[in-house]
Amino acid sequence: MKAGAASESAGSGAHAPDAWRRLACFLYEGVLLFGVVWGAGLIYSIATGQRNAMTGQSGMQALQFVVLGVYFVWFWSRRGQTLPMQTWSIRVVRLDGTPLTPLRAACRYLLAWLWFLPGLAAARLAGIHEPLAVGAIVLAGMLTYAAIGLLHPRRQFLHDILCGTQLIHWKTERRQNLAA
Repeated sequence: MKAGAASESAGSGAHAPDAWRRLACFLYEGVLLFGVVWGAGLIYSIATGQRNAMTGQSGMQALQFVVLGVYFVWFWSRRGQTLPMQTWSIRVVRLDGTPLTPLRAACRYLLAWLWFLPGLAAARLAGIHEPLAVGAIVLAGMLTYAAIGLLHPRRQFLHDILCGTQLIHWKTERRQNLAA
């Protein structure tokens, strides 16, 4: 789609996707990203000769952080959608409806870590290292972050507010014609 089409749609009554659509997209994204992270980990392990998961752990995490960043920045700045976002008719655009620049997409990627970092920081500060307990704390943080997004008048999350972006329910012309 051209930038003008995105702007037209966003300006003519585009609305935020509902919570269930976002959750479905989030879960689908997680399944897809499992493969991306696994593939990056395999390449890293082969390239570095890693035979033990605890050896080179920081390098692996840094690589996966970069790989995920490239994945999101690429899709958000080129099409405004990852594959799960296309499936669930969700698009990320600027507040004026125009596509994201790579810099704005990178900013959004970095700030989207607010979903996870407060819970991870809380567990670390509390000295909690048990994986199940850390997972519960991170999940509680994610639920709190999602609930805060529901309080916003346009149902946008904090990282979108800070970046000047928004998620919108987006139907392509083809899908609109099929629905008619």
